[in-house]
Amino acid sequence: MTTSTASKTSATLGGRQPSEQAIDAAIDSATRLLRLPTFRDRYAEIADAAAREQLSYRAFLSELLLAECDDREVRRAARRVHEAAFPRPKTLADFDFAANPAINPATINTLANCGWVSKSQSLCLIGDSGTGKSHLLIALGTAAAEAGHRVRYVLAAKLVNELVEAANERQLSRTIARYGRVELLCLDELGYMELDKRGAELLFQVLTEREEKTAIAIASNDSFSGWTKTFTDPRLCAAIVDRLTFGGNIIETGTSSYRLAHARNQRKPGGATSSRHPGAKSS
Repeated sequence: MTTSTASKTSATLGGRQPSEQAIDAAIDSATRLLRLPTFRDRYAEIADAAAREQLSYRAFLSELLLAECDDREVRRAARRVHEAAFPRPKTLADFDFAANPAINPATINTLANCGWVSKSQSLCLIGDSGTGKSHLLIALGTAAAEAGHRVRYVLAAKLVNELVEAANERQLSRTIARYGRVELLCLDELGYMELDKRGAELLFQVLTEREEKTAIAIASNDSFSGWTKTFTDPRLCAAIVDRLTFGGNIIETGTSSYRLAHARNQRKPGGATSSRHPGAKSS
């Protein structure tokens, strides 16, 4: 509906009692113009409830506006989670802490409050494959997105490839700045493959751009002492470890793979048949 149409509708309704059909049509047109989908979808329901409870006009309007605000925040949170580009949905609610006693639930729940993101700190999840690192990385990233932070998830190898391509196309500064703007960068599978000197240096530039300005979370299957296999330049490796650990949070997820234990259990007579394990479906 255009502004002129809205004015005509207002003039039509003024001065006489409009029909219910006219009222519904006016509300539908106005809420579409103002982009108030919850207002449009729920006004009849809330109006009926207000009549039953004998609410004042102002109380009714307040209920309707609050419903719009609540739904708008839900939509914003969902959009931030989508924009983070997580490969699959993971939450802390379905993480099985009992399957990995090496992980302290209280520590993880504290991290879920996102204070470390607001303080631009780092988080390092270190442990063997199958111990729940990626689940925690995605779940904590999701919690941060739902809390209002701009988040981006990316595999380490994919990020390095993107940086190399950007450098070749003379777009490196723009790409580094783009990653620097997100409030939390979730870097997964760091340490799974060796990086050449150029790739390591480009990744170091991203870390330097973010240092003490925005938060970063990484998941790695190797201890810091083993990162020399990924970053073959010892001095660069030491600098990267320093960037990630200074004033940060380190969570060791251990060495016992749930996936391996679950697979063995499946092969036993009478073994569990459910494949669900929230704690460690990914490394």
